[in-house]
Amino acid sequence: MDSFSGLSMGLGNIFLMSKAQTRSISAENPDGAKGGGAKAKPEPGGPASDLGRGWKARPCITLPAGETVTLAEIKGPGVIGQIWMTVAEVAYRNCLLRFYWDGETTPSVEVPLGDFFACGHALRTKIDSLAVAVNASGGMNCYWPMPFRKSARITIENQHIDKIDGFFYQINYSLTDVPAEAAYFHAQWRRSVTTRECPEHTILDGVKGQGQYVGTYLAWTQMSDGWWGEGEIKFFMDGDKDDPTICGTGTEDYFGGAWGFQTPQNPLGETFTTAFLGYPLFVKGEGKVPKHGLYRWHIMDPVRFGKDLRVTMQALGWWPNFRYQPLTDDIASTAYWYQAEPHGKFPKLPTRPERFPR
Repeated sequence: MDSFSGLSMGLGNIFLMSKAQTRSISAENPDGAKGGGAKAKPEPGGPASDLGRGWKARPCITLPAGETVTLAEIKGPGVIGQIWMTVAEVAYRNCLLRFYWDGETTPSVEVPLGDFFACGHALRTKIDSLAVAVNASGGMNCYWPMPFRKSARITIENQHIDKIDGFFYQINYSLTDVPAEAAYFHAQWRRSVTTRECPEHTILDGVKGQGQYVGTYLAWTQMSDGWWGEGEIKFFMDGDKDDPTICGTGTEDYFGGAWGFQTPQNPLGETFTTAFLGYPLFVKGEGKVPKHGLYRWHIMDPVRFGKDLRVTMQALGWWPNFRYQPLTDDIASTAYWYQAEPHGKFPKLPTRPERFPR
């Protein structure tokens, strides 16, 4: 167990010795090699030109327009423990992160950069949680543990019409044994516009095999006035058809709030961010389309499934006669889960224009 202590949440076993080898990939050490950091030669006239080799000569990279850059190529076994990235907001929905485990040809993670770090709507959002932390000014951190046995590959694709300068990243990992029961990390992004006929957004579908669902992030764009969060989340698992095994009681309830997130000081809703759940973003004001960001990490209460999983969220408000009103809202979601490979086929990711609300 001590060789796999990087997967423990908290400080309980940090004092244990381990044979794991710590490595880190960044622009200064692109392959994470032992003794491989800070080897870049300073550019003539650049910030480090007066100091020479070893003095912050290559702290970031440029993402060329229309190209995919491999950020990490790691030979296992091992565990990725932390990922840090920062870049201008223009990259948040224009760039796609993809993670591949053990030589697979289809990614286990395929999510726009910002949404992966709970920064939807292409807006920088402050997050103080255990699994994801986004700090001033746009330092995005991920602490989901990601074990792999043979290899790990992380890429980023820039679908913007122009290059994106100043992309900083650090991927910290351990080369260590991985237990037979360890599952692989997955994340998937979806976006839909709900309809009055079917006011329901699919967060996740098509998952086959055994695993556990560990997180939900929603970037919700409200298309009408009034309360928008009366709908329920539903988990259909292990053969459920029309009726779910797990059913929530309301959108704000699932994300750890209550009564419309309202307080006497903020009757329209008050934001918050905590270790496991939060409502960190509420864009409001005259002339602005209301936007909401919400996260829920099932770290202490993973939703375990044996053979299949589907997750949905309803979009409901109120009619003036106190009946539920089906809403036409724009909802983008990121689902996070662990499962045994192989994973099911992901839906085709929306094109760059389709990833932005109308």
